[in-house]
Amino acid sequence: MRRAQPLTSTFVSMTAPTRTRRPLAITGRVVAAILLVFSLVTAGDALATHGRSSRGTTVASVPLGNKVEVDVDKGLDELHRIVDAPVRIRTSSGAAEFSAEQLGLSFDEKRTITRAMEQPRNPLRRFLSVFGIKRHVRPVVTVDRAKFDKALDGERKNLEKAAVEGGVHFEVEGDHVVPKPDMPSGGLRINRDLAAQRTAAYWLDGDEILLPMEPFQPTVSAALVMATVNGKARQAVAAPVTLKGRGKTVTVEPQELAELLVFAPDGKGALVPKVDDEKLKQQLTELSSTQSKPKSATFEMQGGRPTIVPGHSGYTIDWAATAVAVAGAVGENRTADVAYIENKPRLTTEAAKKLGIREVVSDYTTGGFSELSGENIRRVAATVDGAIVKPGHKFSLNSFTGPRGSAQGYVTSTIIDHGHASKAVGGGISQFATTLYNAAYFAGLEDITHTEHSYYISRYPEAREATVFEGAIDLVFRNDTPYGIYIETSWTPSSIMVRFWSTKTRDVQSITGDRFAFTDPPKLVLPKGDDCIPSNGSRGFTTSNTRIITDAKTGKVISRHTRTVKYDPEPKVTCK
Repeated sequence: MRRAQPLTSTFVSMTAPTRTRRPLAITGRVVAAILLVFSLVTAGDALATHGRSSRGTTVASVPLGNKVEVDVDKGLDELHRIVDAPVRIRTSSGAAEFSAEQLGLSFDEKRTITRAMEQPRNPLRRFLSVFGIKRHVRPVVTVDRAKFDKALDGERKNLEKAAVEGGVHFEVEGDHVVPKPDMPSGGLRINRDLAAQRTAAYWLDGDEILLPMEPFQPTVSAALVMATVNGKARQAVAAPVTLKGRGKTVTVEPQELAELLVFAPDGKGALVPKVDDEKLKQQLTELSSTQSKPKSATFEMQGGRPTIVPGHSGYTIDWAATAVAVAGAVGENRTADVAYIENKPRLTTEAAKKLGIREVVSDYTTGGFSELSGENIRRVAATVDGAIVKPGHKFSLNSFTGPRGSAQGYVTSTIIDHGHASKAVGGGISQFATTLYNAAYFAGLEDITHTEHSYYISRYPEAREATVFEGAIDLVFRNDTPYGIYIETSWTPSSIMVRFWSTKTRDVQSITGDRFAFTDPPKLVLPKGDDCIPSNGSRGFTTSNTRIITDAKTGKVISRHTRTVKYDPEPKVTCK
């Protein structure tokens, strides 16, 4: 009888698969441990760097990891050295330096700080940063493309290889004018979009920036150049060109055209004739006689009143437009007109008629001057005679007459110098100034500036007189009426008259105040000589003048102004 087999072998075979799962369990524990460590490290780093920049952060090579915002801000101060330094640019053709301002570069420090303070969202990046892996943050830089492109445009010769455009020029060979081809070739230029991006990205690294280039072709092909040589260019110099000016006609022979004419690109892929306007001007000097200067309309006294003397326009040659006309005449039509620029006079005849200069609106006369003073008054009066003051314009006596010295024919006469009588070239002009001032006063014109004499002179109206001194004291009034003013002067050996012609719109009343606050004259002893003028002196005083301007038609008061004037005493002068 056979025994039953033991069950142990069956048991062993049933438990064998359990032993094969043990390595997988170990791997799972390792992975779990790694994930735990990863989680603990990243969580710990998140807590440790809360409110700080992430570990390993750099901005343009400046280490700014694990810092609070204030320290990041301080760390970026190092970049300001680069901001203020020249920006070095290089291409395959050359190099140049610019300021950041020229290139339109701006460093946005605030946004850069915000970017540097951002914590990484990728936990793996945070984990790696703990172990020294860098996080590179680009500074926030903006580029003003208009400035950037303008700066590069200014350095095209250094930074780019220009394409050579095709064209045609002419040479004289014996009795013939022969067209010669100028063959085109390609060039290299900066790729502006990529260049701006690269410059913004690498500017604050402080290194030289290499800009990307791109090839480009000229607009004119070699085939077109040769076709032009054999066609339009030969026709262009086949016969003379006739040029018609104002009263004069000139002929430009083919040999002369050869010096002026080329066929050049029009920017649209074609070759067109072009004439050098400067060379044309130098070659056709005989046309200069067709030019003229403008002449303003003026007024002259005829029959006791101002009469218009008509003016006319002047004409100068517009050489640029004339060159275009000549270039257009080298085809079938071989004639061209000289182009002119009309230069209108400062005062046209039509404008003069509209000034309304037709009646006397004021006049004033003074006298009692010496012979030498009278000579100076005569000269200045002759200079001002015929002056026109347009509506809204100012009249300055010093500016209008210019220098009043010996070179202009003025002589030595009496002046007031430092409060007493003396002598100098141009003495007596103040009497004309007073006369002119009163004419403007009674015409009701705006008083811009005038200065009274330091002490009172009896032949002038109190508080209504004026002195002038070249370069220091001026008489200026404005024509604030809607009509022009014509100034007429009339001189005799004993008097000077100034009359204003216009259209009367205003009436003027003058009221002189009483004298008060009298002061006694001081005594003054001066060395004998031509400059010392003895005087008995006179008392000083204060007074006023009130001008009332009313509308000539309605009588309505336009303005009322009182001017108070303090006159110093005239000193008692003794010459010893």
